[in-house]
Amino acid sequence: MPATAPAPINSPRRVLAASLVGTTIEFFDFYIYATAAVLVFPTLFFPDSSSNAALLQSLATFAVAFIARPVGSALFGHYGDRIGRKATLVAALLTMGLSTVAIGLLPTHAQIGLAAPLLLALCRFGQGLGLGGEWGGAVLLATENAPPGKRAWYGMFPQLGAPLGFLLSAGIFLLLDRGMDDAAFLAWGWRVPFVASALLVGVGLWVRLNIQETPDFRRAVEGGQRVRLPMREVVAGHGFALVAGTLAAFATFVLFYLMTVFTLGHGTSVLAYTREQFLLLQMVGILFFGAGIPLSAVLGDRHGTVPAMLLATVAIFVFGLLFQPLFQAAHPWQVLGFLSLGLFLMGLTYGPCGTMLASLYPVQVRYTGASLSFNLAGILGAAPAPYAATWLAGTYGIGAVGGYLCATAVVTALALWAIQRRTAARP
Repeated sequence: MPATAPAPINSPRRVLAASLVGTTIEFFDFYIYATAAVLVFPTLFFPDSSSNAALLQSLATFAVAFIARPVGSALFGHYGDRIGRKATLVAALLTMGLSTVAIGLLPTHAQIGLAAPLLLALCRFGQGLGLGGEWGGAVLLATENAPPGKRAWYGMFPQLGAPLGFLLSAGIFLLLDRGMDDAAFLAWGWRVPFVASALLVGVGLWVRLNIQETPDFRRAVEGGQRVRLPMREVVAGHGFALVAGTLAAFATFVLFYLMTVFTLGHGTSVLAYTREQFLLLQMVGILFFGAGIPLSAVLGDRHGTVPAMLLATVAIFVFGLLFQPLFQAAHPWQVLGFLSLGLFLMGLTYGPCGTMLASLYPVQVRYTGASLSFNLAGILGAAPAPYAATWLAGTYGIGAVGGYLCATAVVTALALWAIQRRTAARP
């Protein structure tokens, strides 16, 4: 009887490249929308409203993606847990990429009227659908190929896609801002990042088509562990993991979208920083975000991902108290310190988040469960954050935004404490 051929093994370099490249592209696509939602869409897609109302309406379309992300978690998670991580990741990347390119080709309100913002919201839904399936698969691709004692380190590579994607997004908008006047930028320049993302998607697809299925999933298939409806299994059998995991990522989302989308809008429209100046400040801050992620992975592998996130969450609470004194007009160096500190803390909480959420679920529902927790946290935390913070700052002042962040940090700390207690109680 012939010997069974050994299952192909992914090289660490290929695994980490596939998880990093894909999430970098996905987050680049996601963030160019966030930047355009502040700088472009209020003028081109909501011109009949006042400037503040147009910004709020544009941010409402930004939030649409976070409603779509749990749908993407359920859809792509089902196939990720049923047919495999690799094929599902390819489909998620295509969904995100096609939606992004379509945004760059949309006619504006001046050309087709009310249909323009409706189409914009539809494409944004497609972006959220793709990212809802992308993130969980990328984390599992990394962690399920990780050697013992290195899960947090491997799991942080997909997380690095967030700062890299943001740097690419901010960088291309900065180049466009420097290379053309406002009229040209609004006429056609803003479309360039969206259409050009097609090239990045092609690179991502090539990388992902050249990887093998993860060892954990192959063992689940061989052992007959797959379940027929992963979503039903998650809801019925893993309710604690679903709720606690969602709340454990709550402050992570709030902090990031306050430090990126809200600060960009408030900094340029209220504090009177120029668009170029504030994008440069944010890009420096994002370097600190990127630096915090590998540090958090080292802490996660050494002390556990839950204690690492709990420490970061306490620091986020303290940071919320500093919003009022640090985020001020006419003090760019002070604002740079504010952005750098906030985004460094973001790296500390975001780095171990994927590994922590994946550890809450067994392999047969891990894609669905981890993705759903992460993306429900997006609805709870990120979707309302720019809108709510803009309203709070306009109504009660910037200190109220810091209070909002403090409140979310308390909720997240309690969820992490509950997870730690549950884990410690296991035999």
